[in-house]
Amino acid sequence: MQLDVKEIFTAFMVLFAVIDIVGNVPIVIDLRKKAGHIQSEKASIIAGIIMIVFLFVGQNILSLIGIGVNSFAVAGAFILFFIALEMILGITLYKEDESSAMTASVFPLAFPLIAGPGSLTTLLSLRAEFKLENIIVAVILNVIIIYIVLKTSTKIERLIGQNGINIIRKVFGVVLLAIAVKLFAHNIKALLL
Repeated sequence: MQLDVKEIFTAFMVLFAVIDIVGNVPIVIDLRKKAGHIQSEKASIIAGIIMIVFLFVGQNILSLIGIGVNSFAVAGAFILFFIALEMILGITLYKEDESSAMTASVFPLAFPLIAGPGSLTTLLSLRAEFKLENIIVAVILNVIIIYIVLKTSTKIERLIGQNGINIIRKVFGVVLLAIAVKLFAHNIKALLL
């Protein structure tokens, strides 16, 4: 096992931008108001488990249906591109159904808000480029950050304010857009050769 700090940091930043937990603070606060209480530990752990399990079995599922990692990575680049556009332009291209207060910690918080189509696609895209152990460390670091943000979401909103959250979303949106372009360019070459 060989850990690479650069790979861990890059994978961490990509996942952090895709999950956009800071940008989702208003959604978390809204869920907390509806549900009365959100189990931060449960939501973080379930999201982490979903991501790590998908990291191991996602590729097998793809090969079972005859899709290569490079094809999935290109599809992932498109998803990241649209998530980035949502973040930068402040528009909603995809809207989740409202959930009941009973299951708010698991659905929609752990899945699909944290471990959603964007983050799962990103994990397989990262797997095409980085070592597995580095991605796992990046996922664990993100789960820790997610837990901290969920625990302190009301304080973060008071501290940063709505404008601060919007600025952070837009900055990470631009970073995500650049990552989507790089991912697309890297994997489309592999598909065309």
